[in-house]
Amino acid sequence: MAAPYENGMRSSASSPGFGIHCTSFQKKTRSKLVSISGTKHSLQNGLLLISTGIPSLDYVLGGGLAVGTLLLVEEDKYNSFSFLFLKYFLAEGVVCGHNLFVASASKHPGDILQDLPAPIVDDVDKIEMQEEVKIDSKKLEEPMTIAWRYQNLPKMQTSVSSSLRFGHYYDVSKQMAPLMVQSAKCHKFFLPDEVCLVSSEMPSNMNAGYRQLLLSIQRVIQEEGFDGACPQNKQRNILRIGIHSLGSPLWGDDICCSDNPQHVHSFTKFLYGLRSLLRTSLSACIVTVPAHLIQNKVVMARIMLLSDTVVGLESFVGSKLETSPLYKDYHGLLHVSKIPHLNSLVCNVPDNKDLAFKLKRKLLTIEKLHLPPDLSDTVRRSGKQDLAEPTKSLSFGCPTTAVSKKHLDF
Repeated sequence: MAAPYENGMRSSASSPGFGIHCTSFQKKTRSKLVSISGTKHSLQNGLLLISTGIPSLDYVLGGGLAVGTLLLVEEDKYNSFSFLFLKYFLAEGVVCGHNLFVASASKHPGDILQDLPAPIVDDVDKIEMQEEVKIDSKKLEEPMTIAWRYQNLPKMQTSVSSSLRFGHYYDVSKQMAPLMVQSAKCHKFFLPDEVCLVSSEMPSNMNAGYRQLLLSIQRVIQEEGFDGACPQNKQRNILRIGIHSLGSPLWGDDICCSDNPQHVHSFTKFLYGLRSLLRTSLSACIVTVPAHLIQNKVVMARIMLLSDTVVGLESFVGSKLETSPLYKDYHGLLHVSKIPHLNSLVCNVPDNKDLAFKLKRKLLTIEKLHLPPDLSDTVRRSGKQDLAEPTKSLSFGCPTTAVSKKHLDF
């Protein structure tokens, strides 16, 4: 008798007279992936993704924020839009049923949670679901004549309701219902209540605030069952960590106060420990940093190097661009400085690097920066006059090469 087939085929029956083998193919099944509410797997690298709460930002980052990574948000000067990014991230965790860890040194975490934006209920999805339910009920009443053998198979849901959708929309003008916020399990860290900054037991390379925050995050990950290195009997869930304005003087750090801070490695050592905790746990973190206050550029470069994803916000509030007709449709620019390339050789580069954000009456969106093709006559005339002003200084020093305004009119 011939030897059995290889490469996924086995001999199920054989005839001793003719040596004929009836083979059956065995389909190789993949390992079961982690299925958690509010998550999906990336098509590029297979990583587990969660939504940042802003669907347009998820698209820029390649589908969402990867679990086990750190997103650094460079704050705008008045810390208005960056703080809104953090609240969107926490609100998405409440809707998806994830656990939260909120840390701050200026605002109490309880006050931050009370000011989360309310989710927008999509009425269009409700109408589509009602119509599909009516159609399915009619189909059940009518007997199936063609595909009769598929009657007993379970039906598949073709549309996705708003609760099962990856990434939700939120109304900034309304606050989330208190009952919804209370239903989420949240761990709070308020620096004035946790540690005294004038402590004599301060480590050499990390201040007391960072050290206590790192220990609190480690305790929550180990005790609440988010540690992926150890087997857990609890149901799998995601821990969303949101840290507000890390690195500011309120945290006891002096990187924003001088070019040569006393504890120059305190912030970077904290990021080393935080990333090690994120890599081995089902958690993701968003940290807002006042980058415009950090005077030492070398320290800021190290902070960006230790972050997986870096996004900067440049707000038009208080600048000349606020009244510029070129940016009248936007509230600021979004700079994507770094995107991780995990489980792949290259990262997912956005289609367009010229991005801007605007806060509408209810929504915060990120769009491609589109400048108007032409300005009005008055703006064009004033722009020409501004371009011709420098020629006056040239006429004084070099009278023979003086150029009139009409020569610059091009």
